Amino acid sequence: MPYFSSEENPPPSVESTPAPRCRDASHHLCAHRLTLRRAIPRPHTHHTKLHHTKPHDTKRRRMMAKVAFLGLGVMGAPMAGHLAKKGHSVTVYNRTAAKAEAWVAANGGAHAPTPRAAAEGAEIVFACVGNDDDLRGVVLGPDGALAGMKPGAIFVDHTTASAEVARELAEAATEAGVGFVDAPVSGGQAGAENGVLTVMCGGEQATYDTVEGAIGAYARACRLMGPVGSGQLTKMVNQICIAGLVQGLSEGVHFAKKAGLDVEAVLSVISKGAAGSWQMENRGATMNAGKFDFGFAVDWMRKDLGILLDEARRNGAKLPVSALVDQFYAEVQAMGGNRWDTSSLVARLER
Repeated sequence: MPYFSSEENPPPSVESTPAPRCRDASHHLCAHRLTLRRAIPRPHTHHTKLHHTKPHDTKRRRMMAKVAFLGLGVMGAPMAGHLAKKGHSVTVYNRTAAKAEAWVAANGGAHAPTPRAAAEGAEIVFACVGNDDDLRGVVLGPDGALAGMKPGAIFVDHTTASAEVARELAEAATEAGVGFVDAPVSGGQAGAENGVLTVMCGGEQATYDTVEGAIGAYARACRLMGPVGSGQLTKMVNQICIAGLVQGLSEGVHFAKKAGLDVEAVLSVISKGAAGSWQMENRGATMNAGKFDFGFAVDWMRKDLGILLDEARRNGAKLPVSALVDQFYAEVQAMGGNRWDTSSLVARLER
């Protein structure tokens, strides 16, 4: 259980639990003895079983870190902003320096000309960039983050990338004496801006425990899924589920229109039943209106689908629906919808 998502509760008071009466009046001291027994504190019960925290969690929760954030796109900029609001000392890097300068003007902190310069002296270095090659570019080489990180520091990658590159960079980090956590996120731009992302992590338990509190600045859920690469594999499952769901919703909206139904009324009623989903609640009405400028772009979804289909070829998973939806998104791109959001699948049905 992430320690930042729970609060400590006091143990129940002695007075709140009345002592049972003895059936036999000759045992008139029974109730008194039971009450005394409840009043005697017993070690390793309440705090261990109820709070699920380590002894140093409270101290770590209060600690503010010197951190770096690499990549200030629609996800990275607000995530870095939440770190600054929580009191962390944040140095940012962005390939386009003007974005870094604007971020500092709005949030404070500092910006650096290279990933290496941003990472120097940082306890944790976060990254959220475009793809595997972008990630290698900010991590490796003479100007990469690893060249500036001190032994014992930790690199946290929020990029949606391949499990293969996660393992590759983790190996490079280990050689430099640096910890590594692959930590892709779900929740989109709105989730980043509101600080309610879901974060899926891969790495060693001790490394994860060290960074979990800082990640809590912009996450409502964060979990270690297994060794390095497990975070990326979990994100692939997320995208597989979304792909099929959005295609199904697109077909439902399209069918309702062709049937002459009031689409808004249809969505309103079926969203309360088994067909309901986040996509239906948040994208159904905009799909019906033909508006596709609400978040995660088709180009990025195709990138993610390419990653998971490559992984499926390696591990033998059969993903016929995901492969088909990937082709559908290619058609949307051919319609000029590269920057439309993923709900634009409905547009290809209504051409």
